Amino acid sequence: MENLTTQLKTKIKKIGRTVGLYISRTTTERTLLEEIVLKFKAIDSGISLIRLGGDHDGGYLVPDDLEGIQYSFSPGVSNIANFEFDCLQRGIISFLADYSVDKPPLNLPGCQFVKKFVGAYNNDTTITLEKWIRESLPPGHKEDLMMQMDIEGAEYETLLATPDSILEKFRILLVEFHNFHHLDNKPHYNLVNATIEKIRERFEPVHLHANNYEKVANVNGVLMPNVIEVTFLRKDRVKENKGLRALPHVLDLPNNPEWADVELPPIWK
Repeated sequence: MENLTTQLKTKIKKIGRTVGLYISRTTTERTLLEEIVLKFKAIDSGISLIRLGGDHDGGYLVPDDLEGIQYSFSPGVSNIANFEFDCLQRGIISFLADYSVDKPPLNLPGCQFVKKFVGAYNNDTTITLEKWIRESLPPGHKEDLMMQMDIEGAEYETLLATPDSILEKFRILLVEFHNFHHLDNKPHYNLVNATIEKIRERFEPVHLHANNYEKVANVNGVLMPNVIEVTFLRKDRVKENKGLRALPHVLDLPNNPEWADVELPPIWK
């Protein structure tokens, strides 16, 4: 027999549905601190960081460990391709994908563009990371890859749908995570947590930077940057774990130069 608490919850949900309200579970401060923030804390891997992609939006801090990387993948292009331009200057060819534009904004000799979103399935407008990589790389290619991903919230489903055998091909991942201000919603929390758990199986976060186009939100007592750029390095490339990375980094710059940069709350450092 249902106890009184369960009966009350069921009654409240039924009442909510009659007026178009749907009640979902929320997360706790302790859960957010232990299951999300802790997993994103960046370490000093013993490898210095360099900046690729210019001074503002589209620029990322990357471990100075690019030797042997011939190809980089960039899901999400929009109107910026400075990162891919800098990669090209270092001899790294980029594959770019974005259905929202017809071509990259810069001339990138040797680079390839596909007019599709990158996501969790394949159709006329969307392609999975797995299919895109297999169709793009030359036969027999076995060297490490790099990826810069900014796909406006689709990063979670995309990465979760990507086989481990594909993810482990990457030496460096640069991922922009969105919608942290919704982490009080249990289903969204589960999505984010599953994604970071999957990445952390093989990668260590080595740098964090909050995108200043968005603000910091108070989510059940925990200060969360709404959008955060995270640099990951595959674990076998970590020279040594020298403790937490000192943040902000001297090379950090605001995405929007007209606004002050967003400083990460102390709990993230």
